[in-house]
Amino acid sequence: MAIKNWFARRNADNALETRASIENPTVPVSAENFLTFFGVQTANLPAVTIDRALTVPAVLAAVAFMSRTLAALPRHAYRDTKTGAKRVSGRLETVVNKAPNEAMGSFAFWQWFWQQVFTGGRGLAYIERTPQGIDSLWPMDPSKTVIKRSGMRVVYQFGARDYDAADVIDVPFMLHSDGLKHYGPINQAAKAIQLAIAMNDYGSNFFAGGGVPPLSLEGPLPAGAEAMRRAQADIKRSVDAAKNANEPVFPIPAGYKLSPVGLDPAKGQMIEARRFQVEEIARSWQLPPVFLQDLTRATFTNAEQQDLHLVKHLIGQWAKALEDEMNLKFFGRDSNGRWIEHALDGILRGDFVSRMNGYGVAIQNAIRTPDEIRALENLPAMGGEADKLHIQGATVPLGSQNVSQVAPTPANDNNNDEAEAA
Repeated sequence: MAIKNWFARRNADNALETRASIENPTVPVSAENFLTFFGVQTANLPAVTIDRALTVPAVLAAVAFMSRTLAALPRHAYRDTKTGAKRVSGRLETVVNKAPNEAMGSFAFWQWFWQQVFTGGRGLAYIERTPQGIDSLWPMDPSKTVIKRSGMRVVYQFGARDYDAADVIDVPFMLHSDGLKHYGPINQAAKAIQLAIAMNDYGSNFFAGGGVPPLSLEGPLPAGAEAMRRAQADIKRSVDAAKNANEPVFPIPAGYKLSPVGLDPAKGQMIEARRFQVEEIARSWQLPPVFLQDLTRATFTNAEQQDLHLVKHLIGQWAKALEDEMNLKFFGRDSNGRWIEHALDGILRGDFVSRMNGYGVAIQNAIRTPDEIRALENLPAMGGEADKLHIQGATVPLGSQNVSQVAPTPANDNNNDEAEAA
């Protein structure tokens, strides 16, 4: 029995030695094994939730900028008439552009809607209908909604009720291959956001500690765990006392040395790394970095071009996604000449010079009437000539230009004959 126990202990020791050796070719050297061999555990990066991600300034700026910009866009319902497109008034205009429901204004509702798209990855809203038509839009919390397929129909389970897809406005950030589940920008950019959070935490801890990095004690170490804890506490008190007294030097016992552990922020290129994380987060939302307040490479010219890029390749695309969804769910596949459209020129409302120049070109080229321009500026209509199209020239109403015709000179044949006779 003793021999059996001895062999068992020996086999166990050999097994331990085999696991501890990275030179043994029979043991796979994975990243986990390698780090564990040197006593290093896997990186303890913080878990990324929507609330935690929004503590990163770049993420907060991306979500706030996109949701507010899209919420501020005017959107109107139109229908075809014999004289062209005409804006629809009444309840539909109220729901689309003024107040989607009795509890929320247009900006608040659509800002909430787009926040869901640019955080969790999906915006949902329920369409309330009455016999007279569409009455309201109500928010549906995507985190509490189960989307499933029943045969060929898509059903949205919210609370204790199932909603048909025809009654739900659904704008996903990006869909899975099954057409039901979705990808969210925060979840997909989790690694970049984790790194940004870790650098934020390190920077705050570093400066909260008075700029003193973690230290290691070199020299004859005391025996015993309790003695080691006392020595550690003594060093900490010395460092804290020096910081509180604004003293640059504090004494330590002879024969000992304190050395910083790791790299200081400057050598670790912390500033450059944090700036790069802003660029990474901007890529995740496809935003030009200038809209996250990163003006590192901005000039007057390229900042203006990024503004055009924003409207053409980002805001316009998301506006189209919502327009298609609302047109399909509001009016069906056969819309009968009705549609909803964003007024993208609403983005220029804050730029007075560009707005006035654009209005001038529109009036002088018979694109808009002066009264239409006044309506865009919330000014009362003037009527009369202001309700007609004008064209450049003397800027007069279209069709009333003075066409001067030169009368032909009468022939003086008789006079010529008389002159020749004379």
